Amino acid sequence: MGNELKKRISTSAFLISLLTAMYFYSFVMIIALIVIAMIVWIEFYALISKILPRNKLKDKLLRFVFKAISLLYLSLLVYFIFSIESYYPNLKLYLLYSVLVAVLSDVGGLVIGKTFKGKKLTKFSPNKTVSGSIGSFIFSLFLIPFFQGKLIPYSLLILIIITILISLTSQLGDLFLSFLKRKAKVKDTSDILPGHGGFLDRVDGIIFAIPIGILLFVIF
Repeated sequence: MGNELKKRISTSAFLISLLTAMYFYSFVMIIALIVIAMIVWIEFYALISKILPRNKLKDKLLRFVFKAISLLYLSLLVYFIFSIESYYPNLKLYLLYSVLVAVLSDVGGLVIGKTFKGKKLTKFSPNKTVSGSIGSFIFSLFLIPFFQGKLIPYSLLILIIITILISLTSQLGDLFLSFLKRKAKVKDTSDILPGHGGFLDRVDGIIFAIPIGILLFVIF
């Protein structure tokens, strides 16, 4: 087993353990969300700084705008999760489901995309294919039998619609970060997670999937 693969497995085990602890312990979720949001914001701003040089006033203003918007979004996301937790007892379950949909979308895109390849999905992300996108939707739907019924009391049709929309949002978030990394000419946003890159590389789709997922569950 190569060192890189060992790093990826070790980091994955850590992230799964963290997610489990966040689900069972509220204080862990609060601390983890705040810390991860701060790291993600730092990585995002570092990425934008590589795209926009410092020697032009216009670029400085754009950097400030991106910095403010990203900080506001992450702050509102954390506040949003904390503020509605007391009103919705199933919030953690909705949060977990949204995260797992994003994770399986990522896995499905990788597995199916590598297996079948085919037409490219975009020009700025050559590794992403139409078959991979379809695989993302298919893999995300695999969650439904484990949650539908006792855990999440929604009809099968509603849960399929919610799952597909969460997966779509996650894929768009992934494409957005791929676009930024291509502009910045970097592979990863940082090396804080051995074998995985930065936190932003791992949660690019998740940070958009979570609010959409929770809102969809609340609305339906």
